[in-house]
Amino acid sequence: MQPRVFVTGASGFVGSAVVAELLSRDHPVTALTHRGKLKAEDSRVRVVAGELFNAAALGEGLRDCQAVIHLVGIIREKPAEGVTFERIHFLGAKNVIDAARRNGIQRFIHMSALGTRPGAASVYHQTKYQAEQYLVKSGLDWTILRPSLIHGPGGEFTQMEAGWARGRKPPFFFMPYFGGGLLGRDGAVQIQPVHVDDVARAFVEAIGNPKTVGEIYPVAGNQRLTWPQMHAIAALAIAGKTRPALAIPAWYARMLTHIVPPGLLPFNREQVIMGREDGTAELSRFVADFGWEPAGFEKTIREYAGRI
Repeated sequence: MQPRVFVTGASGFVGSAVVAELLSRDHPVTALTHRGKLKAEDSRVRVVAGELFNAAALGEGLRDCQAVIHLVGIIREKPAEGVTFERIHFLGAKNVIDAARRNGIQRFIHMSALGTRPGAASVYHQTKYQAEQYLVKSGLDWTILRPSLIHGPGGEFTQMEAGWARGRKPPFFFMPYFGGGLLGRDGAVQIQPVHVDDVARAFVEAIGNPKTVGEIYPVAGNQRLTWPQMHAIAALAIAGKTRPALAIPAWYARMLTHIVPPGLLPFNREQVIMGREDGTAELSRFVADFGWEPAGFEKTIREYAGRI
């Protein structure tokens, strides 16, 4: 019998892929879902409705488990609802880590993000780093994975790319990205998008891999692209033709986030900051310890484009 795994954020984009990967390897799963959004269609899945700040739900979820995969994260804050980077990324992770310790669960796999580091410019990365540091000092057998931009047929990012590729989402006539300099034409950054199934595979394989204990790994696809290159590949795969990719000056986008009411823009300050940072990674240590390399963006999006 494989160990039972407690998964937070199990009904989300990444969480659903992780649960499917766990089941494919015969791991029974206890899935913590916000407001019970996940329906257990497999007898090996036990669903616990609750959130990160419900001690009773955490205790119930961790019962009979031998490992934890913590996935909950946000990209947009909703302060009026108590949804902030500090509360979700750090305090929420702290609650799950503390609950694991109380319940005697030693193995803990944590989802952080590529770009997480001390002194990061974005609050998103700052709070991810706080959570990492708390886990590192917890005494648990931890592994931290830092995925790059995650894509897949059900993902928010891929749906956005599809809308732009088909001319159905603003700005309608081109595919945007954040550029440097006065006109946005300076310093094209590079990214390495990673497929959600590769991310799920990494999380699940880390559970029983002793090489990964006490280690932090970037998880990125093996293809480095600029934003215009990635847009061109996505448009061709999804719509059968390329569309213009034009830069929005990052300084202008950040100014808009200060003067336009939250919710009226399709992006926020954190996304502008992160959109101007290289999202690339050296994968040699990941490959050495896991024994495989995540696939590139072009290969994978061509495989699933028909399902978007």
